[in-house]
Amino acid sequence: MRTVMVIPTYWGRESAVGWQEGDAVYDHPTPLDKEGTLACTLKSMEILKDRDFQLVILACATAEDIETQVEEKVRHIVTNACPCIETFVVSHSQVRDMRRVLAEAGEERSGDLLSLRGYANVRNLCLFVPLVMGAEVAVLIDDDEVFEDPDFMRKAREFIGGRFLGITIDGIAGYYLNGHNNYYDQVQAEPWMAYWHRFQSKAEAFDEIIGVEEPRLKRTPFAFGGCMVIHRNLFCAVPFDPRITRGEDTDYVINARMFGFNFFLDNQLSIKHLPPPKTHPVWRRFREDIYRLLYDRSKIASQEKQPNMILVKAEDFDPYPGPFLKDDLEDKILKANLILALNYLSQEDTVAC
Repeated sequence: MRTVMVIPTYWGRESAVGWQEGDAVYDHPTPLDKEGTLACTLKSMEILKDRDFQLVILACATAEDIETQVEEKVRHIVTNACPCIETFVVSHSQVRDMRRVLAEAGEERSGDLLSLRGYANVRNLCLFVPLVMGAEVAVLIDDDEVFEDPDFMRKAREFIGGRFLGITIDGIAGYYLNGHNNYYDQVQAEPWMAYWHRFQSKAEAFDEIIGVEEPRLKRTPFAFGGCMVIHRNLFCAVPFDPRITRGEDTDYVINARMFGFNFFLDNQLSIKHLPPPKTHPVWRRFREDIYRLLYDRSKIASQEKQPNMILVKAEDFDPYPGPFLKDDLEDKILKANLILALNYLSQEDTVAC
């Protein structure tokens, strides 16, 4: 199966300048004056036994005025790393060319989905570029990960496009291993999380779906954007939702299920995830989570019967993200925000409060 692996890499202004109002919000974009983690990801690919695929690097800038610098920086890193795979760099200038070609062909609406700003839009480029390259399979990886399993690509393609228990395997989710070689989020519990038990729910879901050895494949209500395998049948039909602010990977699982496609998690498909520290304050990241969970809940609640679509409910996505798509979501948000605000106030950080 012709396969294209896509790795988005996110870059921001130089450290001395930092994030400015109006810049895109990502967890940890690399400042232009730093080297970042991409080179390590590319170097780690030398361990892979199966190299029969093409590699695309998406160079994403947080702001329009640094797009050219970001493209030059990423091309320099790729050239120096000299990947063992045929590699292409796609940045903002190429995306503008794609949109122009589509507009000339009368496909302006399709072009509107193509952008390197925002997680969901970037993920759509992770699908569109393999589509035009004729790929049957797209493998989505992130630039803060390293390959440690020589058989990663064999496992990634082992089941995709086949059938399991009589249903099609349209998407495969792998999972992250942290620096301690386990699959849990490395998050320190804080008082405001008492009513926002998202990480506890995730841990329970991980234990149930990743931790139980058999069967190797399980239907999954969540996915990891940096370890996803998507068959052409799915990525030709369902895009990432451009209105989702973050959590676009799990939102994609919801969308896929609505359209009758099936996502499985393979508990033998993993990648080491070594993210740098997040650069935005807790309240800003929490706000993005609030937006996307309210949006997903609204998406489920507003469904109507339509041909070739499946009505889903929050319980279909238990143990995660289901608990955050139910009627008590506003109550969770209110209580968690009150405690977080009081915590900021105790630190005399009135702006954050």
